[in-house]
Amino acid sequence: MATTTVFAGARVVLPTGTVDGGRVIVEGTRIAGSAAPDAPVVDVSGHWLVPGFVDMHTHGGGGGSFSVGTVEEILKAVHTHRTHGTTTIVTSTVTDDLDVLAQRAGLLSELAEQGDIAGIHFEGPFISPHRKGAHSESLLRDPDPAEVAKLVDAARGQARMMTLATELPGGTDSVRLLAERGVIAAIGHTDATYEQTVEAIDAGATVATHLFNAMPQLGHRLPGPVAALLEDERITVELINDGTHLHPASLQLAFHHAGPERVAFITDAMDAAGFGDGRYLLGPLEVDVTDGVARLVEGGAIAGSTLTLDRAFKRAVTVDRLPVEHAVQALCANPARLLGVDDQVGSLDPGKYADFVLLDDTFDVKGVMRHGEWVVRPELG
Repeated sequence: MATTTVFAGARVVLPTGTVDGGRVIVEGTRIAGSAAPDAPVVDVSGHWLVPGFVDMHTHGGGGGSFSVGTVEEILKAVHTHRTHGTTTIVTSTVTDDLDVLAQRAGLLSELAEQGDIAGIHFEGPFISPHRKGAHSESLLRDPDPAEVAKLVDAARGQARMMTLATELPGGTDSVRLLAERGVIAAIGHTDATYEQTVEAIDAGATVATHLFNAMPQLGHRLPGPVAALLEDERITVELINDGTHLHPASLQLAFHHAGPERVAFITDAMDAAGFGDGRYLLGPLEVDVTDGVARLVEGGAIAGSTLTLDRAFKRAVTVDRLPVEHAVQALCANPARLLGVDDQVGSLDPGKYADFVLLDDTFDVKGVMRHGEWVVRPELG
């Protein structure tokens, strides 16, 4: 029989709101709806208890890369993010040769099948050379539906999302193919017009890859993709809330227009997340990380982030002054829904995995539980 433990006294954030002095019951790997009267009780008073974070866009961490790392390095990166509260993670690749990406998808799919990761996000190579960011221009290509299908097939049912510049030849047809295959078509690294973006949304795109970054900015005569992505209720917008990728006013603008139900905080993290400054590789490109900011050695473009989701959460509620419930929605429920795993994670409902984060009153991580096991064991009195 599975062991039952009651965690009591925290401010528990539920889909219906925050409960002061609430209880979360863990039975084995799952959250339970009730417990026996003699079940052990752990006092977590003075803490926030929130669902485990879900990151649907990240490239690595802890010194390990999801694009080029060994299995050991990938698992080290996954563990690094778990210690910062991310209990569900999708591994993102960067632009490379198509055969290399297919091979990498095969390796990552094995980890997904084992339950170590929640799937694969292909960011590139089907993106615009005009908005390439930290992607190798020589390896970029138009989104041929046959090549898109090759990568999806290589992922063996574990492809969760693909970022496309949908205005390129084959872009709209590729969006349709992805939608038919149950893979999220994300608009990003794009030079699309407003009208082209609307066309892609109508074809089945549902996510904006790191909104505002690597796309034309909002204009009063040429509104571009930002306006189309914010106004359409079918689109969820990714935001990198690290203080480098977005000004607080831009974040507030996104929340105002999209609402908390259409925002997903991501890290877009590279190897240096949770590891430190230095020189790294992002795919084939060299990156220098200085004071936690990652930039390409050649050209100086921002190259992902060193963010972890606990920092994104803390910044959201302390700097951006978002309600805790809205931050939880953006870090947990929304990405879980998009990934199709909201029956298992994303909230503290009974029946779901016992994935949660304990935060102190300054919103620093004090404990992380995943599937009923401590990743970070809290020091409780």
